[in-house]
Amino acid sequence: MSDRGILVVISGFSGAGKGTVVNKLMEKYDNYALSVSATTRVPRQGEEEGVHYFFKSNEEFENMIADDALIEYACYVNHYYGTPKAYVEKQLNMGKDVILEIELQGALKVKDKFPDTLLIFLTPPSAQELKSRLVNRGTETDEVIEQRLSRAYEESFYMDKYDIIIVNDNLEQCVEQIHNTIQCEHAAAFRNKEFIETINKDLKQFAKGE
Repeated sequence: MSDRGILVVISGFSGAGKGTVVNKLMEKYDNYALSVSATTRVPRQGEEEGVHYFFKSNEEFENMIADDALIEYACYVNHYYGTPKAYVEKQLNMGKDVILEIELQGALKVKDKFPDTLLIFLTPPSAQELKSRLVNRGTETDEVIEQRLSRAYEESFYMDKYDIIIVNDNLEQCVEQIHNTIQCEHAAAFRNKEFIETINKDLKQFAKGE
């Protein structure tokens, strides 16, 4: 069977608990690598190069774009953010399953560019629960909550573009379901063409009576 890792994108509504789930997944299992993004913003206190981000100048980042060295990228508040291809490839070749926690548009771009990417969409069990979680945060105004719910409504039309929908109702169960989903994906036929060809070749010899 293939030893190569799988590129996994985890997206979801704001308030779905993506960050908490991904952090728990990384804590519990050592076969995952969290993708480190490149950015042109200035490092914040405590942030380390290659751990939290790869810090680049505008010129360096734009050269990466020109060299097709990014899996996906976007510009937010006058700063570039993107996923370096070389880092991801290195982790995949080492057998690590690489987790990208990115928003919907970026996820679909990744899937378009790398069709064998596993797209997982994380959601609360209901719209009412999503609203309750946003309200209970106590960190945002009613206007911001309304904007987030409006954005969630728009994003809900793209849920069927994902490979797997996982409900985050219980943290431990959710993490286990994501882990099991990724591990089962390793057995997908299209990821094991070399293994299939070997079996086919060997059986051909047997079929000939050799």
